[in-house]
Order: sequence, then C-alpha cells, then structure tokens
Amino acid sequence: MIKDFKLPDLGEGLTESEIVKWQIAVGDTVELNQVIAEVETAKAVVDLPSPFAGKVTALHEAAGATVQVGAPIVSFDVPAEAGADDSGDGTAAGSGADSEGGTPEAKPERQSVLVGYGPAAESDGRPKRRRRSGNGGGAGSAGVAPQATAEPTPESATKPTPESAPEDPAEATPAAASPAQAAPAAASSNSAASKPAERPRSTPPVRKMAKDLGVDLTRVTGTGRDRLITRADVQAFADTAAAPETPGAQAPRSGTAEREVRIPIKGVRKHTAAAMVRSAFTAPHVSEFLTVDVTPTMELLAKLKDSSAFAGYRLTPLTIVSKALMVALARNPSLNSRWDEENGEIVQMNYVNLGIAAATPRGLVVPNIKDAEQLSLTGLSTALTDLTETARAGKTSPENLSGGTISITNIGVFGIDAGTPILNPGEAAILAMGAVRKQPWEYQGEIALRQMMTLSLSFDHRLVDGEQGSKFLADVGAILAEPGMVLTMV
Repeated sequence: MIKDFKLPDLGEGLTESEIVKWQIAVGDTVELNQVIAEVETAKAVVDLPSPFAGKVTALHEAAGATVQVGAPIVSFDVPAEAGADDSGDGTAAGSGADSEGGTPEAKPERQSVLVGYGPAAESDGRPKRRRRSGNGGGAGSAGVAPQATAEPTPESATKPTPESAPEDPAEATPAAASPAQAAPAAASSNSAASKPAERPRSTPPVRKMAKDLGVDLTRVTGTGRDRLITRADVQAFADTAAAPETPGAQAPRSGTAEREVRIPIKGVRKHTAAAMVRSAFTAPHVSEFLTVDVTPTMELLAKLKDSSAFAGYRLTPLTIVSKALMVALARNPSLNSRWDEENGEIVQMNYVNLGIAAATPRGLVVPNIKDAEQLSLTGLSTALTDLTETARAGKTSPENLSGGTISITNIGVFGIDAGTPILNPGEAAILAMGAVRKQPWEYQGEIALRQMMTLSLSFDHRLVDGEQGSKFLADVGAILAEPGMVLTMV
C-alpha cells in the first residue's frame, strides 16, 4: 500500500519550509520515527521523523526546494495491515471508494505522529492541479499525483492560473520521464513549432527573473511539473546564451566575480525581515543611551572565574548584564509587558522570557530563556551557553523562538559601542550592550584609565514612559558600575 507523507506544520502556523537535506533515498527501508530529512522553517532547522515504517518509493521534492505545508514530499510502500488502520495524512494511491458500498473514502484525519501536523488532503493549503486532458479522468486522490499516461500536447496543456501554479517556483522539481513519455513529448514539441506559441507556464518571480536577465521565456524549456519553468531553467538558459559561441571567443576567467549575486529571500532571513518591518512600523520606538564605568564588574568577573564555586561555568559580561536586567525589571515592570490591541489592554508579565539576539550562518534569531528571573548566576550562565550553541547550530526549537518578553543584543562582540536596536515584535524593550573599552574617565576626582561600556535601550513608548525607561536603564547601569548596589535594590 502506497502512503504519502505530507509536509507538517512544524510550529506556529508556518506556511512553508525548505528541505535542507534528505537523509533517505528511493529504495531505502525506513522505520517509524526515523529521521528522514532536515527541514528549515522560517525560524530554525529541525529533524523531520517518518510517520510510517516501510520502503521509500518516491521523493516528491528535491533538497533545496521550498514546500508548502500539506504538500506531499515522500511516498512509502507500507504493509497493507499497517496501512489499513492508519488514518494519517498519507493516502493510498488510486483509492477513491470503499470496498463495500462504493461511497467516497472517509476524509483523512490529522497525522497523530507529529504535533502540529499539517491540514488534511481536502484543505492542504496547496493549489490543486487541474485534471489532465486525455488521461481518461483517472486522477488520483487529492494530494497524490495522478498516474501519468502521456505528456499533454500544447492544445491540451492548461494555461497557468493562480489555482494551478505553485506559489514558489522553488517547489517545482524535474519529473522523471520514461522513454514512452519522451516520444510524445518530442512530437508535441515539433508540432508546436508550426503553431502559435502558447504562453509559457511560469510564476511571477520566475517571470521577473527572466525579465532582469533578458531571457525570452518562449525559448525556455520547463523542467518542473507539467513543464513549469523554474528559476533553474531561466538561469541555465541565460548561462548558455552568455557562453562563447566560437572557438576563438575568450571565456570568462576562472574566479571572476559576478557583477550581481541574487540570493533568494527565504527561511530565517525572510522571517526576520517581516518581523523587523512589522515592529518598526507598529511600535513607536524611543532609544536612550548610558555610558557606564564597568571596571568593578570586570574585576568581579575575574574573581568569580578564579573561584572554585564557579569552576566550569562560562561567565561573561552578558551573564552579569542579564542578571542586572532581572533586578531592574522587578523595579520597573512596565518594560516587561505587551500591547494587546485586540482586547484594548496592556498585559504585564510576572515572568521573564529573556531573548538573546544571536547571529547565525542562517541569519539573526532571538531564542529566549524561559522564566529567566528564577535562575541564579550559574543557571543563567548555563542557559546562555546552551542557547547560543543551539542557535548557531540551527537547532533551536520553535518553542524557544517564541514567547519572549524582553531581549538583549550584544553588539559589543562586533566592536560596536552603541546603536538603536529594533524591538522584537510583541516586546516592550530591548537592551544593547556595547563593547568594553579602556578609556580615560573621571574616577575619584582624577582622570584614570577605566573600562567603559555604553548601554542602548529601545522601548515601546505606548507601554513605557520616558521616566520608566530612564529609571530602568539607570538601574542596570548602577549595578554594572557597582555590583554591590544590587543589595539595595532587592
């Protein structure tokens, strides 16, 4: 029995994911819950387990393809007894009626193996493909590719419509063609030469790319499903057209850089861009700056590192700033709140989910430490180390990327002194740590070389008044300037 596995919703209603790497191949035997692929959502790279045990019969999408939630990505041949009672999103190929009364098959239910599994076949969120002409009407069930008979001729091919074209050309992958299919395809290509050219099947992003590269789409052969023209087809045609045509022509020198490089906007970058635009144009930002003599804090860190009680812990200025932020928030709770537009309320949290902005190879992410206010200095140190290592590996779970209440961004690691950070959507404040630099500074009535840091605070002026924001920033600065001041604040 053939069962299709549809791409699940991997968290928070995400509509698409990119297949980073397949861990299986056609012909492999897979066990239940075996990892079959690495999938990148808009937030992180996650392992995708198999909901079936059986033999892989087809991979519907190639590595690197962006796939809509609910679209089939892999098919399995599972034992009939195992598939008979399975009410998951996989559907048996060619099924359409039951064995007794000829009534329509029961509507597939959500897959129970994965939490947050995608929609059922009737509402899988992916545009349905129109039935091919001349195939006898023998289309498969929803979400399963119909059995191919012969390639459609230009007269019977369906013109691209919003209902029939994929939303993203990256979803289109070359379809395997048998020798029997190749002959009709060649014949239809020859007949098309003597008839008016049909509008090429493509999507708006592909047409834009073709226009930018000066490519005539009527001259491009599509390799996607139903001969859809993909980005790869356009780029291959442009590269061929630009190649030297004569033996005497000089080919581009190896290593010569392109004048332009086009990088698809997807994954973490796409999510971050949307979030920052939404925040910048929703919350009225106010930014304040405070330069602090953090010499006492740096001396404290040196002592703690030499202490046996903190052996094995990674203590950094970020650790101390995180703890100082907790103390300051308890005295200025408005900075740990959010604006509820729908209910006309300000929601003030009595817990702190501390977000830490992390630069990763895939872009900026802001995972958060849950209930950070309950952690000791060593607890914060461990949580920060685990958080940054997981984020850089691209393995942060969707749960840890949502629900933050306030954030810290450490721009000092890049040698930057100050900035105007943009709020993480839904949060009232974000604190930026500048670089620690030795500078001449007034100390006990004289000029001395001291270790200085500039703190930058941005906050939502709907939630936080200038007085509240200023007091919060002053409290953090006071603790860093003299860690013993924390005793007077708790």
